[in-house]
Amino acid sequence: MTSIADDELIMVLEKALPEIAEEHENNAITWNPHDLVPWDEGRNFSFLGGDDWEPGESTMSDEVRAAVLALLMTKENLPSFHRVLGIHFPPFSEWRALVGRWTAEDNRHSIALRDHLVVTRQIDPERVEALRLSHVTQGYQQNPESRAMSPAYVLATMAVHENQSVAFANRLAEKVESESLAGILRNVAKDDEVQASTFAAFLNATLNAQPDATVTAVAKALDNAVPIGADISGFEAEQALLADYGDESVLVGVAKTLVEQLGLRSLDGLSDEAEAARQKLLARADS
Repeated sequence: MTSIADDELIMVLEKALPEIAEEHENNAITWNPHDLVPWDEGRNFSFLGGDDWEPGESTMSDEVRAAVLALLMTKENLPSFHRVLGIHFPPFSEWRALVGRWTAEDNRHSIALRDHLVVTRQIDPERVEALRLSHVTQGYQQNPESRAMSPAYVLATMAVHENQSVAFANRLAEKVESESLAGILRNVAKDDEVQASTFAAFLNATLNAQPDATVTAVAKALDNAVPIGADISGFEAEQALLADYGDESVLVGVAKTLVEQLGLRSLDGLSDEAEAARQKLLARADS
């Protein structure tokens, strides 16, 4: 199979952009974070004459609280994911509408989760703010190597991450006792599922233009994927409680989804390296 350079690939993707963006908008769901926050349960903290948070106010199990915090911190780190996309798909170009729409959709996840958890006093708000400052400063993929990420690898990384988030949010929604919080988590999962499909649609376009690079990028993105929350500093105790949320079965599910969306079972004509990557993806999806 023939391939093209990365700058030419961006031109190919820009031709596919209008159709994919329209499909994304048609599939996106409409919801408002404030609708799912039980504001009548809230009260002031001591700064405004109320009472500061006490550990006994939380009714969540340690596992569920750890999982909610892991997802919240991941969603708070939106600026870093925005920067990763901006490496090849800058929001001041033709990509503005779609990158901006994705950013706005994902932004409401942290808004809804944080508001709900603070209002219902399920978390220590001061620790959460300290974690947020640390985690967002640390960033996601903020290293010299990230600037060398190819367009195909950026798209593959985002597709894998969004699918991981779908699995995480859905699993957590089944464990929380609050129906309003479960509703937020189900909406997060639905948003992320649409976003994952959008990145997969772009990967299909790259597959036609750079088949070898795309297949190897998807395999590499899966190999490099870390569980939700595993990159949060000072979060080791909580992460130890989350083995069921990010084990190999999650990546098997992600591999299965991408194998089907990209038609990798019938793909042929690859280089030896890319064919080895394809076989690895198929083996993982079928394990």
